[in-house]
Amino acid sequence: MATDSNQGTWLTQEAYDRLKGDLDELIANRPLMAAEINARREEGDLKENGGYHAAKEEQGKQEGRIRQLEDLLRHAKVGEAGSSDEIQIGTVVTVAFDGDPSDTEKFLLGSREIGATTDLTVYSPDSALGAALLGHKEGDTVSYAAPNGAELSVKIVGTELFEG
Repeated sequence: MATDSNQGTWLTQEAYDRLKGDLDELIANRPLMAAEINARREEGDLKENGGYHAAKEEQGKQEGRIRQLEDLLRHAKVGEAGSSDEIQIGTVVTVAFDGDPSDTEKFLLGSREIGATTDLTVYSPDSALGAALLGHKEGDTVSYAAPNGAELSVKIVGTELFEG
């Protein structure tokens, strides 16, 4: 998700606003969650109180998501994708897989958090392919090691700025 704690995660303004809304809603829900836990605690023996344990588990998930969103938004780089010819975070890339020029894939190089704002597949710049593409240009052929260890090559056949 985050490319590097110093570099941050690139987000469109729309994605940032959506995530900030999610965070605000989760924070506003804290008193309701605490009340739910208290109500379940009143039901009796905590060892055999499934409702209490379910409420505590849900609270843990919500608190984890709050921490995740706070960190993401604190380090987010918000704005439009850059205008360089080189592939960078926020570039929509079309690649042809080595050996079959008709086998192409188009995706956004960026944060998975903006996935809700686009129909494109989103690749992290930390992924093997994403890291290999950074800094290259249309027409370049790039090799990278797949997670299974295989050496793969792709030709960059198109790039454009993301307009999410």
